Amino acid sequence: MTGFYVFSGVWGLVMIAIFIAAIRLSYRIEARSPDLVNRTGIPRRAMIFHTVTNLSVARDAETQAMRRRMNGLLLLNLLGFLGLWIAIWLTGRA
Repeated sequence: MTGFYVFSGVWGLVMIAIFIAAIRLSYRIEARSPDLVNRTGIPRRAMIFHTVTNLSVARDAETQAMRRRMNGLLLLNLLGFLGLWIAIWLTGRA
């Protein structure tokens, strides 16, 4: 059972790292998109919803490639959670 705890800890660190990478990409996308640039000078949260759904995001090829990469990271994060849920479900049935 100790192996599962180690696996869960490593899994959690990987999921956090992937999510942080997606947030950093979201900030870079916002900086490239004129409608999403933060002009207030007050720090704010990443506008992930806007970047995922392509609302007010710059339409140039490089920004759209960054957006696709961010969506891939978020999908990987979602699949990681789904995989852990399946692993817990299968170990609980045995």
